[in-house]
Amino acid sequence: MDEELALRHELAVTLIDDIEGLVDRLAADICAHSTSYASGSPVSREDLRLVLRGNMELALYEFGGMATTDHRFEAVAAENGRLRAEQGMPLATVLQAYRRGGRVLWQAMADWMRDRSPAQQRLVGDMAGAVWETIDRFSSAMADAYRLRTLELEHREASRRGALFEALLDGRGDEPAVASAAATALGVPRHGRYVVVVIAQDAHDPASPPDPGPALKAVGMWSFWRPRAETVAGLVRVKASDGAPLGDVLRAQGVCRAGISPPFEELSAAAQGLRLARRALDTLPPTGGEVASLDERLVHAALGAEPEIAERLAIRYLGGVLRSGVERPVLLETLRIWLDSGCSASGAATRLFCHRNTILNRIGRVAELTGWPAESGEARLGWALALRALELEH
Repeated sequence: MDEELALRHELAVTLIDDIEGLVDRLAADICAHSTSYASGSPVSREDLRLVLRGNMELALYEFGGMATTDHRFEAVAAENGRLRAEQGMPLATVLQAYRRGGRVLWQAMADWMRDRSPAQQRLVGDMAGAVWETIDRFSSAMADAYRLRTLELEHREASRRGALFEALLDGRGDEPAVASAAATALGVPRHGRYVVVVIAQDAHDPASPPDPGPALKAVGMWSFWRPRAETVAGLVRVKASDGAPLGDVLRAQGVCRAGISPPFEELSAAAQGLRLARRALDTLPPTGGEVASLDERLVHAALGAEPEIAERLAIRYLGGVLRSGVERPVLLETLRIWLDSGCSASGAATRLFCHRNTILNRIGRVAELTGWPAESGEARLGWALALRALELEH
């Protein structure tokens, strides 16, 4: 064993004396097997040679039993791993370079061993194991630090994206620097076609709402989502024809309730989009699993903004029906369907599976109870608005 250690020491000292030649061979070998390193970006040739020299010296010191400072070997390997992670060099490419380094180092050792005595040449196998053990230790320390640094960078970038997204929703998108930084961090243009979606969380289901991002991506829609005040807010990039599919995808994902803003063309309008998406959400009943855009709920949103006016509408135009007791449900349903059918008794009868005379009798009863003639344009408008106002009572 002492003979092997002495031989390893002698070999290490010999190779260290020719360190520049080894670095030249290793740099050429790595560049010949890696287009990333050969390109000189993100790792410059100077940077590559500097790191290779340091790594090679440490490996030879370790192999030859000439360790200098405790843990220096692992510390340098870890620093290399962190640096390559920050430069964005793929880990597989870096590990390949380490393997090429081991190969070049071993080839130089094998060449040197050819001139040794037969007794010493019998130690080649043990020395090969020592070389690759050294390379493996260096590679493992580097890879562990690389992976940890990558996680740190991903967490930092995710936090940065989230902060800039929040800045957009808080109305700071009017600041050019904020809008530009947010667009870069999110990976989307400042000028495009976007909507904001606000999804309500189910108080009885901690896992709600489901993440619609993957499903939207599958149909070609980019999105970014963040929890926000008992809701989840999302920015979605849509095309001119994507309005309906967006709602369909959200429903297919089991979204309980969601409001969608009108489309806007600038990221700086995200705060207004958030406000309008919330207005759409507020018009939806707490149950029923509805997903609706503001444009589909404009009347409800307008009435919801003035609850006292909505209440007065319901009383003025439907007060008698609301006080009618057992008649109330059927009269309100008939009136709604009659209005939705263009005030056609035949159309309403078809939808309610009854005779048209039944519809006429019920509408007549509504007119009697409310004091508004069914032929009146104001009555029909008032009834329609009052019915929408009643839907907001939740």
